[in-house]
Amino acid sequence: MKIAVFAGDGIGPEVVREAVRVLEALALPGVELLEGDVGGAAWRKHGHPLPPQTLEIAHAADAILFGSVGDFECDTLERHLRPEQAILGLRKELTLFANLRPATVFKGLEDLTTLRPEVASAIDMLIVRELNGDVYFGEKGIRTLDDGRRQGWDMMSYAEDEVRRIAHVAFRAAQGRRGKLCSVDKANVLETSQLWRDVVIEVAAEYPDVELSHMYVDNAAMQLVKNPGQFDVIVTGNIFGDILSDQASMCVGSIGLLASAALGETQTQYGTKGLYEPIHGSAPDIAGQDKANPMAQILSAAMMLRHSFGLEAEAARIEAAVAKALADGIKGGDLGGSHGTRAIGDAVLARL
Repeated sequence: MKIAVFAGDGIGPEVVREAVRVLEALALPGVELLEGDVGGAAWRKHGHPLPPQTLEIAHAADAILFGSVGDFECDTLERHLRPEQAILGLRKELTLFANLRPATVFKGLEDLTTLRPEVASAIDMLIVRELNGDVYFGEKGIRTLDDGRRQGWDMMSYAEDEVRRIAHVAFRAAQGRRGKLCSVDKANVLETSQLWRDVVIEVAAEYPDVELSHMYVDNAAMQLVKNPGQFDVIVTGNIFGDILSDQASMCVGSIGLLASAALGETQTQYGTKGLYEPIHGSAPDIAGQDKANPMAQILSAAMMLRHSFGLEAEAARIEAAVAKALADGIKGGDLGGSHGTRAIGDAVLARL
């Protein structure tokens, strides 16, 4: 089992270190860790955020454990050299089109969310976000109009096959949960969203056991605060999914608790090849200070064991250890606690 480990920038190396410690504690047979550089760290060392040697490792691996990318000092670089291009490039190069972002409130954290405890405690959802299309990958630029004004533009588009494949992922996920799927779009004003809705409805005919509903993205954002317990599985496009999943993270208490999986269609001898990362950023302002919460990264490792290696028992073991640590009061600064990165890792290890 070859696992590529790309720690990246900011707090990435710190939280990835703790996730690797957890994986090593499981003593899984045949695991080989392959380290590579990404993001600002890679740009400084190799002149590019996603150098060829890192891509070679990514292709050779059965799964990728990814930290985070982003560096304030790189914000003035040309866009194709900025750290964020590493994660976008990996998604495109490996055709990782399906992003799974579970969100649930851990027992004992109901009072730490921005919602009333009785509202937050009902949250148990999975956001399925399309990763390879939308404005992030459409044509874009800055041009000068005839009257001399500068204009920035980005093209949003989806082809029907792109919508169809992510819809199948979402419907299958709903079948394994509570059988409810909400498709989020903006079909009242966007032609891209109208096609999205039409195709999702077409795919729904193949899943009569799943209850399909539709919601405009602005209403979905409101409902995530008003009544998040109504959602089981949400499927949506790249930009809407990016925003809504970050919002969901605050509904459950902290962005430091949410893991994610980016999956494609490539199958290895163990399972589906994927990239696993916390949804938080690189947080360079607290890097190197032992303040980062590694739980989202550790939970991402659990998702990796489940989806890419079929190790359900080991994944559940990690998730139970994280839940127990939280229930026992092990909390980082993001949750109002005082435990540092290493201390949180130690606590999870002690409960494995």
